[in-house]
Amino acid sequence: MDLTPLHLVGGRDLSGEIAIQHSKNAALPIIVASLLSREPITLHGIPRLSDVDTILELMAHLGTRAAWTGPNSLTLHTPEILSTHAPYALVSKMRASFIVLGAILARAGEATVSMPGGCAWGPRPVDQHVKALRALGAHLTEEGGDFAATRAGSLSGTFVFEMLTVGGTHNALLASVLGDGVVTLENASIDTDVVDLVHFLNALGAQIEGAGTNTLTVRGVPALRGGEYTVIPDRIEAGTFMIAAAATRSRLTLTNVRPDHLRAVSAKLSEMGVDILESGDSLIVDARGRELRPVNLTTQSYPGFPTDVQPQMSALLATVPGTSVVQDPVYPDRLTHVAELHRMGANITVSGYTQVIQGGPLHAAPVKAADLRAGAALFIAAMTCEGETVIDGVQYLNRGYERLAERLRGIGVQAWQPQPMLASAMD
Repeated sequence: MDLTPLHLVGGRDLSGEIAIQHSKNAALPIIVASLLSREPITLHGIPRLSDVDTILELMAHLGTRAAWTGPNSLTLHTPEILSTHAPYALVSKMRASFIVLGAILARAGEATVSMPGGCAWGPRPVDQHVKALRALGAHLTEEGGDFAATRAGSLSGTFVFEMLTVGGTHNALLASVLGDGVVTLENASIDTDVVDLVHFLNALGAQIEGAGTNTLTVRGVPALRGGEYTVIPDRIEAGTFMIAAAATRSRLTLTNVRPDHLRAVSAKLSEMGVDILESGDSLIVDARGRELRPVNLTTQSYPGFPTDVQPQMSALLATVPGTSVVQDPVYPDRLTHVAELHRMGANITVSGYTQVIQGGPLHAAPVKAADLRAGAALFIAAMTCEGETVIDGVQYLNRGYERLAERLRGIGVQAWQPQPMLASAMD
C-alpha cells in the first residue's frame, strides 16, 4: 500500500455521493470465525485494508487458504489447523487478532496466543477474555506474554462480563460454538459487530440465541458448514463522512449505510443544526449555510456515541464557534489527535479524558497521524482549511479507509499521494 503522505487542499464543499465500505471491525472477527469450519467459506464486502492483510497473514500461519475471488470477495478454507500457536510477531500487529484464541481452542482443543498489539494510544486489557474462558471450563495459563489454553471437553456454563467488551464477547462466542455444551453470556456486548458475527455463525449452522441483547445463549454443534455471507456496512466510516460533510458545511449523500446503526451520530449532528435525511440504505447530510451550534458529548458502548468517532467529532467541533465538551471514558487515552489539531490552530484543553474545545477557524499545517481515528480527524480538519495540509502516518489511515485519496476526490476534495521519487540509474 502507498505510504507516501496524504496531501489535501481544503476550503471546498463536498458534493455528490460516496459508497460506504463494509465494516472492517465486523469483517475481522468473521474472518477469524472461518477457522471453525473445515469447508470453504466465501465472504463478500471485505474491505481491502492493511488490517485485513494482517489477519490473513496470521490465518495463513494457522492453516487457512485465502483467495480474493472479486474486488471485495474473499474465499477462505481451513481443512486442517496446521498450528495452534499464534506468535507475537503476528499478533502484535493488531489487538483484534487476540480473538483467534477462542477459535483455535474450539477447533483444536488447545491454543497459544501472544498478548495483542495495535494502536499506540493506550492499553486494552484482555482480562475479561481470560475470565470468561476460565469460567466456561477452559484451562488458561500465562507465561512470558503468551496465553496457553486447553479444554478437556465442550465449554459450558454461565459467565457475566464485568464490563461491556466487544472483543471479550467475540472470544467467548468463538470458543463456545463447537461441542455439546450450553453457554450463557450475560452482560454481553450488543455492538453491531457482535450481532454480525452471530448472524454469520448461525448462517453456517451454529445455534446462538439473543443477538442484539445482553444475553447470548450458545448451544454447541458438532461442526459448522461452509457458505457465503456479506458483511454489514461500516458505521464508523459512515460516521466519519457524516462529520466531514458537517465540518465543510456541505451536502453529501452516503450509500450502503445502516441508518439504524448511526442514530447516536445522527442525533448529535442534528443537535448541532445539521439536517439528516434517511432513505432506505442511504443517508443525506446537509449542513449548507448552517450556523452550527457547539455541543457536549460523552462516548458510550453501542448504541451510544462511538469512541471510534470521537476524534473526528472533536475536529468538527474545533471549527464551531463557542464551547464544546467532549468526554471519552470508553478509551480515556484516545487523544493523540489533540496535539496535531493544535498545529492547525485548534483551541483544545485536555483534563483527563475530557476535551474542552473553543471553536474557530483552522489553518493548513503539516501533521502526523499516530493512530487510525486520529488520522481521520486530521483529514476532516484539513478539508476545512484554505491551503494545503500534508498528513504523514498514512499507514494508520490504510488500516481503516480503503482507497482514501481516490474516494475523497470523488466527492470534491483535492487529495493526492505523490509518487515516490525513483533514484536515477547510474551510467
